[in-house]
Amino acid sequence: MASEKSTSIHEPDAKHVEDIQHGGKDHGVNVAAIVEDHDIEAIPPDEREDKETRRIVRKIDMRLLPVLATIYSFALIDRVNLPNARIAGMDEDLGLSIGNRYTLVTMIFFVPYVIFQFPANIVIRKLGACLWLSSLGCAWGIVSIGIGFNHKWTDLMGCRVLLGILEAGYYPGCIFLLSCWYLRYEVQKRFSAFYLLALLSSGFSNILAYGLSQMDGVENLRGWRWIFIMEGIITVLLGLLGYVFIIDFPDKSTRPFLILRKPFLTIPEAKIVLDRINRDRGDAVVDTLTAQKVLVFLRDWKIWEYAWLYCLNNTVTYSFSFFLPIILKGDMGYSTAMSQVLSFPPYVAAAPWMFFTAWVADRYRIRGAILIFNCAAAIVGVAMVGYATSSPAARYAGVFLGVCGANSNVPTILSYMHNNIVGQMKRSVASALIIGGGAIGGIIASNIFRQQDAPRYTPAMATVIATQVEESKGGERGGGA
Repeated sequence: MASEKSTSIHEPDAKHVEDIQHGGKDHGVNVAAIVEDHDIEAIPPDEREDKETRRIVRKIDMRLLPVLATIYSFALIDRVNLPNARIAGMDEDLGLSIGNRYTLVTMIFFVPYVIFQFPANIVIRKLGACLWLSSLGCAWGIVSIGIGFNHKWTDLMGCRVLLGILEAGYYPGCIFLLSCWYLRYEVQKRFSAFYLLALLSSGFSNILAYGLSQMDGVENLRGWRWIFIMEGIITVLLGLLGYVFIIDFPDKSTRPFLILRKPFLTIPEAKIVLDRINRDRGDAVVDTLTAQKVLVFLRDWKIWEYAWLYCLNNTVTYSFSFFLPIILKGDMGYSTAMSQVLSFPPYVAAAPWMFFTAWVADRYRIRGAILIFNCAAAIVGVAMVGYATSSPAARYAGVFLGVCGANSNVPTILSYMHNNIVGQMKRSVASALIIGGGAIGGIIASNIFRQQDAPRYTPAMATVIATQVEESKGGERGGGA
């Protein structure tokens, strides 16, 4: 991995400035011309981030981050609301405690999720971010509604497979889209803002699930069914809003918008955005993708390193997502209501932790040290949850450290990858691979928390700690590019 001050940036080759399908084409403008007709190196440094540039960046922030994060929050909710539904009656109705059924149901989601990552990130450039991401949100919301009417655990398995297929394109698509709009050393704050907004919303899902479960008996449906039905309806509505608000890639930003029929950026604004990206890493416009190029990309060991780190980290994040309410109720002795309510505060605490570490990482241009710091916090936290014997309160305190450390490393690892991968199509491949690695972490988390180890899940806790020790070595190897 690159050293701390290494940029891993090369001059753009000819393919980076080829004539491509661009929004400006509709107005008689060529993207390559926008980039090339301006001597970007001649701009004095103090003028590169002037008031107008900062205004445009804020405009991008306000348009991209809230809508992407809000829809992704319900992707997380639809994905991880199983433990809340399980303790609200799904267990009895579908027999999820029999054998390893719950493990299979949680795990099966990630199999198609891994398989469809890469093709989905190719489709997003073909169809456009707005159409693709919004359609995915509507589709998986409909599937979530369908889960509320499942009567067999095998039906639930089938719906989870569909969820995996549909959600496979959203998260890596968002990461790819964001990485194309921002510079290398401002991106972790944006990744953090995107992820923590989604994280807070998904953390609130525990309270939301408890409230929806109180609809037990309405229309002769159990409370757990209303969790899926109502959250699915909200997801569909958010997907429809995506058609109005989600913007496309920078090189298409001067096209008339899908619904509003008005370009997101004017040609001068697009010029500023493309110039600053080209100064930073030389890939303002999209390069072509061929099978041969994909094979070349996959020979870069860094891509596999980031996927490995993300796999290790997401073993922890999914462990908390899938099993925290179950541990709080079954092992720590809290009631069903308190188990759902107490699952939320650690995610609230993760928000300032995540943003502070992101600010430090971008301000001082370090990634590896932040990665190690968060791993250390997660190790201490999981050890407290798994092995503290003094009181449930002490173990619950460990949840805060574990959730804060592991979730804060999500934007850290994504930024680590973004800083060292040049070229839009290579980042597209890397984004799909890294999110696929994270999905494998979800498979691991689903399988290490075995029913026979309940309620303390001691072997699982040891495994989670081991993943964090190995992940911290990635920070040692890298430094901080």
